[in-house]
Amino acid sequence: MSNLEREPAELICEYIEAATSARPAPVEVLLPRDVPLGGPRAMPVRRTLPQRGRTTIGAWCFADHYGPDDVAATGGMVVPPHPHTGLQTASWLFEGEIEHRDSVGSHAMVRPGELNLMTAGSGISHSEVSTPATTTLHGVQLWIVLPDAARATQPFFERHDARPLRRGDAELRVFIGAIADEAETPSEHQESGTAAAPAGVAGPGLNVPLPAGPIVFSRLLGAQLDLPAHGSVTLPLDPAFEHGVLVDAGPVTLHDDEDDADAGDSETTLARSELGYLAPGRHAVTLRAGEHPVRVMLLGGEPFTEEIVMWWNFIGRNHDEIVDYRHDWQHDVINEAGAATASGRFGIVADYPGSALPAPALPTVRLKPRG
Repeated sequence: MSNLEREPAELICEYIEAATSARPAPVEVLLPRDVPLGGPRAMPVRRTLPQRGRTTIGAWCFADHYGPDDVAATGGMVVPPHPHTGLQTASWLFEGEIEHRDSVGSHAMVRPGELNLMTAGSGISHSEVSTPATTTLHGVQLWIVLPDAARATQPFFERHDARPLRRGDAELRVFIGAIADEAETPSEHQESGTAAAPAGVAGPGLNVPLPAGPIVFSRLLGAQLDLPAHGSVTLPLDPAFEHGVLVDAGPVTLHDDEDDADAGDSETTLARSELGYLAPGRHAVTLRAGEHPVRVMLLGGEPFTEEIVMWWNFIGRNHDEIVDYRHDWQHDVINEAGAATASGRFGIVADYPGSALPAPALPTVRLKPRG
């Protein structure tokens, strides 16, 4: 999904290390902000990442939560071709269907229970449009920042079915990584610092068998967790990870399960669209539903410590890189002659019935990195 804000903030994102203590910091509650995507019938989303004071959870750097939306009222999702650099987009639906096209030749449908993962690397463009049969659209759009060693990789696209699990009263659909008590390690299917995608992954190669799990470039966890009314589950956590619990349906109560009899059992209740941040050091957490069923997204990963610059749909390492990315997009794709350059950094999205999305104007003041 594109960030369609007319004046997107340019953010310097740096890791904020939690204060060290014998016991992890209390759960931090991150509130969403409403962002309209598109024109007069803008599709509303609720954004919890990035925000001031918390820009990443592991390598997860962007989280938009939307729906359930009546497509007849909102017009659904219509996102024209737009560019990305330095990241992966993870599309996850609860309801509805979205048609994805990209400049490496991929054409796929995003459906509930299936992960669509697009690696932008050095540059890609894509479009996302809800299908005519979709009456209700409901899901999340997530971005994963690529570490410096992997951000120049060639772009590619993958689709994977989620792995179903039962834990206590909960049903989980794990789409990246693994729950801490699974036999496989969280990084078994995850690449680190790799500069090239496996043969057959991108574009027409989607007909070729894919690897056993998604290709990501940091140690990560991504899962959907569902609890019935009055249900509960205790989940083991990798203490090297920080975690986020994004509530789609709730409320849900988080109980801190660290062994510290003197501290007592602390709990935090999260409402719909709120995100609970859990700092590294936790070995377990208990989630409990009240009178209503609960659905949450569980995101985790090793803290991402590299400084990055995010602006519009680009991730770079400094202001000049962002300027170059915008120039390439405007020059090669959004040009007065209307003749997009397929050989440019971002390529072109074939068969999209419309124009690509121009980039917003850059800030007039150069942003200086902090830290």
